[in-house]
This record gives sequence, C-alpha cells and structure tokens, in this order.
Amino acid sequence: MKPVNVMIEMEATGRNIRRIMTQRGIRVRDVQKACGFEQPQAVYKWLRGQSLPSVDNLVILSIILHTSIEGILVTNEDALPVFMDDAEEKRLAA
Repeated sequence: MKPVNVMIEMEATGRNIRRIMTQRGIRVRDVQKACGFEQPQAVYKWLRGQSLPSVDNLVILSIILHTSIEGILVTNEDALPVFMDDAEEKRLAA
C-alpha cells in the first residue's frame, strides 16, 4: 500500500465551518456552549484558520451542524479517495 499524504487546510476549514454555520443559522455562541467553552475565543480561532477543533469538538460540530466530520474538514487535493495495495492499483490501471 502506498502512503497517503493528507493535510488539513486550516484556513479553508475555518471558512467551511463559518459557511455551514451561516447556512444552518448557528451562532458562535451556540458552538461555544455546545463545546463547553466559557469564552468564544477557540471558536473564533477555528473560523480564522488559526487552529483546528480537537477530535471531540469535531464530533460536537458534526452533530450541531448536521454534517459529517469529512464535510467539515477541507484537505489538500493530493488526498487519495481510496486505499489500494500495489497489485490492486496495477490491476485497475491495466
């Protein structure tokens, strides 16, 4: 199996979170409360692309935004959609 090179695009992910929040009518304060934060700074950092939500907070976001974690995160375009071993890849290329 070949290595898969995936990078999460932080700024694009932040824009995506903001877009989904706007579509769903979810406010920063709603996300703050759902994640159990006393202050909204962490959420604003996500939206600016300065940091990413933890795995726990990604699960919370996916629930309150009614989308999958994959629907929240934006990755680089080099990511492979499926994992194949070398033999399978050669068979498909033939």
